[in-house]
Amino acid sequence: MRIFVTAKTKSKMAGVEKVDDAHFVVKVKAPPVDGKANIAIVEALAEYFNIGQSRVRLVSGAASKQKVFEIT
Repeated sequence: MRIFVTAKTKSKMAGVEKVDDAHFVVKVKAPPVDGKANIAIVEALAEYFNIGQSRVRLVSGAASKQKVFEIT
């Protein structure tokens, strides 16, 4: 399953908000430096879907606020 994520970095409150079936807003406290925010987003999505982090893969948007993830 592919999901589209809008990333909100350096947020005071971390969490995942579902917009619709394939679109999510993920707020993380990590800054967008050296991939720290991407790692935090993977962790947040894995927790939200109750799956392992290895099942969440960043497909595109590594340096963008608009990202595509694949959940296996």
